[in-house]
Amino acid sequence: MEQYDITIIGAGPAGLSCAIHVGAPGIRVLVLEKMDEPGKKLLLAGTGQCNITHAGEMRDFLSRYGDHGKWLKPALFSFTNKALLAFFEERGLPMIAEENGKVFPQTRQSADVLAVLLEECKTRGVEIRCSEPVTGITPDAEGFQIATAPATYRSTFVVITTGGASYPKTGSTGDGFKFAAALGQPVTETAPALTPLLIRNFPFAALAGISFEQMPFTVWRAGKKVGDYKGDVLFTHLGVSGPCILDASRHIQPDDIIRLSFAGAVKREEFTADLSRRVQENRTWNVSTILAAYPIPERLNRKLLKLSDIPDDLKCNHFSAEQRTRLVTNCTEFPLTVTAPGGYAVAMATRGGVALDGVDMKTMESKLVPNLYFAGEVLDIDGDTGGYNLQAAFSTGYLAAQGIRKRREEKSQLPGE
Repeated sequence: MEQYDITIIGAGPAGLSCAIHVGAPGIRVLVLEKMDEPGKKLLLAGTGQCNITHAGEMRDFLSRYGDHGKWLKPALFSFTNKALLAFFEERGLPMIAEENGKVFPQTRQSADVLAVLLEECKTRGVEIRCSEPVTGITPDAEGFQIATAPATYRSTFVVITTGGASYPKTGSTGDGFKFAAALGQPVTETAPALTPLLIRNFPFAALAGISFEQMPFTVWRAGKKVGDYKGDVLFTHLGVSGPCILDASRHIQPDDIIRLSFAGAVKREEFTADLSRRVQENRTWNVSTILAAYPIPERLNRKLLKLSDIPDDLKCNHFSAEQRTRLVTNCTEFPLTVTAPGGYAVAMATRGGVALDGVDMKTMESKLVPNLYFAGEVLDIDGDTGGYNLQAAFSTGYLAAQGIRKRREEKSQLPGE
């Protein structure tokens, strides 16, 4: 049975980050990867361009992880976005920031990011074994026994960095949740996150591809407003997507109603008053001509008129109060009923995971099982789109490495060690 100092399960960003920062001469580090190649999900990041992090101050990151930003703070501040960019730039891969704050490698290739990580692992003597899925982790007096199909390994420390359950074709199938639960580690309910929304009887399928910048929308559940958002929205063939929808999807449930304001950041009462004024001043115009004056795409205008039961040639002097009410509602609060958020096959991340109250936020070590660590998306952490999840993966992987280094130093100072 081969003996390692540290065994990391999962060769994604968190696992490779941990391996790099814990690897050193005289320390045997093993990374076990179930797929035939490491970093398969990383290669898909940012549509293959790798939106690796976000520009700005780290204090601004904290609000991007919902209620868990405070827990993540030690990791984010121990390995910041600037430290992450410096790591790659020092190894010959410069980064560029877009106006919206998203940061990409200058080459726009996720493969180049992965290549740097793998080369650094090689430099630090990290051993990566692919096509070797872990089947079980058993604690013993000397650490852990890690079973795979072809072998069993002994390791003093174990780090679980298996990711979540999104994009299962890349190997993220929720294995880490099962390992954690089997070891007695609490795991919260999991679900797809950062995913498009499927809409019941979606009326805009023919308009798929139309996007809206900074569209306000609200989310309603059982007659009560539960969310208020503003951001970019995209029509798909089956519903809605876009950065703001993806971010909001973490908090949206089947049968929720989202109300879109195609008229922009204007209150219903204000839109009603403005529309009434225009209609009154132009009694002989078509209602369609009045609507065309608003910043709504022409094809959508025609669809909204049809859904409001307003003929294209209806004159303003025949525009009834009932028709006006329907049009105002459709322009400012168009209701869409959510069938369900998209599944794991299309979700960018996983909501839920290894419960944070069972993990030391300063070291990433389990509070229940000594020498067991977690990093990356296997934890109950999911951030907004824009590079926040990759930053969390690299940062938690780094902090786990520092926690292990500290633990090893403590052990070496014990009598008889």
